[in-house]
Amino acid sequence: MARIFAKNLSKKNVMSSDGSLLGVLYNIVMDTHTGELINLVVKPDLSVDRTRYQAEGNYMLIPFSAVRAVRDFIVVDKNEAMMR
Repeated sequence: MARIFAKNLSKKNVMSSDGSLLGVLYNIVMDTHTGELINLVVKPDLSVDRTRYQAEGNYMLIPFSAVRAVRDFIVVDKNEAMMR
């Protein structure tokens, strides 16, 4: 994946691979020792069934491994983003 500045990701819409809006990117969780990106912290859209996703407070945590593309919005693999 190409390098993208974090400030360019702020407030981007997060979409699932089936085209549905999941919410807006709020923050990113990173491992400070390795620099690995762990989770996207997403403020969920009101239409999203949040019980299918890992949650922290009012936010959903989407594993960074689920990210498939970053352009005008962030696309995540729906199956990988959901809790197992």
